[in-house]
Amino acid sequence: MVIELMKSHASVRDYKEKQLTREEVEELVGAAQYAATSHFVQAYSVVWVTDPEKRRKLGELSKNPKQMEGAGAVFLMCADYNRLKHAVEMQGESIVFDQAENLLVAVTDVGLLAQNLALAAESKGYGICYIGGVRNNMEAISELVGLPEGVFPVYGLTVGIPNESNGVKPRLPVEAILHENDYDEKKYETILPEYDKSIEEYYGSRGSNQKTATWSQQMANFLNKPHRPDIKEVLARKGYSFK
Repeated sequence: MVIELMKSHASVRDYKEKQLTREEVEELVGAAQYAATSHFVQAYSVVWVTDPEKRRKLGELSKNPKQMEGAGAVFLMCADYNRLKHAVEMQGESIVFDQAENLLVAVTDVGLLAQNLALAAESKGYGICYIGGVRNNMEAISELVGLPEGVFPVYGLTVGIPNESNGVKPRLPVEAILHENDYDEKKYETILPEYDKSIEEYYGSRGSNQKTATWSQQMANFLNKPHRPDIKEVLARKGYSFK
C-alpha cells in the first residue's frame, strides 16, 4: 500500500555496489515527471552523474564522498529556467525569471519531482537520501556538470540497494502539523516537550549511531546561526534575484 510505503521511509547512506541501469533510471525519472508542476512550466532538470571522477569531485564539493561514490545512482536535482528560455525564444519572446516568485516556482517544482522520484525508487526496493550539501559549493558544482545561467542544483539525490537498515525516525504528531480553520500555536507548549521525549528515546534505542539529543536541541543548534550566507549572491549570478 502506498501510504505504508511512505510511512516506512528512512534515509540510506550506505549502499551495495550495484549500479542502476539506464533503463531503470529512465523509468524512475519518467515516473517522477508526473508530479504536479506550477503553470506546467516543468522548471527542473536532472543531471545523472555516472563519471567516476565527477562523482568523486561531487562528493568532495558536497562533503558527502561516501554517498556520492558508493550509491547505485547519483542525481543532481536542478531548478531550470534555461529550457524555458529556449521555448520562449521559439515564440519570438524574451523570458523574465529573475523574480522571487519564479525562484519559488522552480524550487517547488524540483521538490515535487524529487519526491516522486524517491517514492518510485523506494517502491522498487531501493533506498534514497537527499543531499543538501550540494548547496555548499553551488558554483563549483555548476561548473563541474556544465550548468548554464538559469540552472542551479537544489540538492543531490542518491539511490541504491541499501547496505544497512535504519529505523524510521518519529515525525511530529499530526496534531502539531494540522490546524483547523485557525493557526493554533498554544498547543506547542505541550506537544513539543512530548515530542522531544520520543526523539530522545529513539536516538537512545537505535542499533547504531546512538546519541542523546532532543528535536528542539537540534533545531536550536541548527537555526541559531546563518547557513550558506552567500547563497543570495550565488543565485544572482545564476540569473535569479529576490525582486
